Amino acid sequence: MTTSNAEANADASANGAAIPTPSDIASAAMENLTKLDRFNELLNTKAPIALTPKRCVWSLNKAKLYRYTPVVPEDQLKPVPLLLVFAIMNRPYVLDLRPGHSFVEYMLRQGYDIYLLDWGIPGPEDKDLKFDDYALEYLPRVVRKLKAITGADEFSMLGWCLGALITTLYAALRPDDGVKNVVLLTAPLDFADREAGGFVKWATDPKFNADRIVDTFGNVPGEMIDAGAKMLKPVENYLGSYIGLWERLDNPNSVEAWHAMNTWVRETIPMAGAAYRQLINEFYKENRLMEGTAVIRGETVNLSKLTASLLNVIAESDHITPPCQSERIMEKIGGDDHTVLRVRGGHIGIMAGRGAEKNTWPHIDEWLAARSS
Repeated sequence: MTTSNAEANADASANGAAIPTPSDIASAAMENLTKLDRFNELLNTKAPIALTPKRCVWSLNKAKLYRYTPVVPEDQLKPVPLLLVFAIMNRPYVLDLRPGHSFVEYMLRQGYDIYLLDWGIPGPEDKDLKFDDYALEYLPRVVRKLKAITGADEFSMLGWCLGALITTLYAALRPDDGVKNVVLLTAPLDFADREAGGFVKWATDPKFNADRIVDTFGNVPGEMIDAGAKMLKPVENYLGSYIGLWERLDNPNSVEAWHAMNTWVRETIPMAGAAYRQLINEFYKENRLMEGTAVIRGETVNLSKLTASLLNVIAESDHITPPCQSERIMEKIGGDDHTVLRVRGGHIGIMAGRGAEKNTWPHIDEWLAARSS
């Protein structure tokens, strides 16, 4: 038995339901088309990010060191400058994501003299760069330049993701170069637990051949690394993010935040082939750093020589660097000023998400300020 349109409309009227008119249907269609245009615009355009004023004060090969323009009088700057070291396969501008939501901007207001190391985009000629080069070629030169500019004998380092690994290597190998404070963010250091999640299960599988990847590509394409990260949470990364954007298109603040983060995420860069080979074979598969067998330019990395004050920031829901990959370093390092800060959130969210300004940044500032006089 079928029901005619007239009967359906009559039933709807009898039940008090509004009957959409052709004009209502046309308006709804136009509204959805407008939303679709806005949605496509956000997917295919870049948001204004990394706008905090800075100037380049040093460069080597593709790498550049920037000094951010202080926002407090010179005599109110904290005497211990802060060096930011991000990963080698992403742009560092997530630390200065957008005006009003920038870690750099926040720390400048607290009186820090801030320097940012941008590793740059490796070209084919850089395929042989290793962690040895980053830790013992680039960083020592950066530190010398920082000291020459500031006149300071001591400095603080904040390393995030693989930048935290490089920071750890440097601080353990050059403990007398003046590194006073070390802040590690979501640091991938310990790969003993092969079932922990993140990349470790894939990377430590005997069938995973980093040598073949590097021999094929030279530098590992950023798109390949990005796809691997997204496949750790495929539904959330490939569907959930876009569904959430569609549902929040009428919320300007949410849209602005999404657009800025998507701009940063899309700007993938390759990873130097030799560094990738080293990361997989020596760190992931053999866990050399924790086993005490890591050798960087002929020097064994002894974590007990890392005696700087250390703040270890761990993201409790990190699917890239699970907490267990960051925790055990506290048992290995020297010195006696060690603090662990556990923050609810993920690998990027704890520093660039909505809660970062309340849950992470003030704690880093409080810890660092007490050690920057």
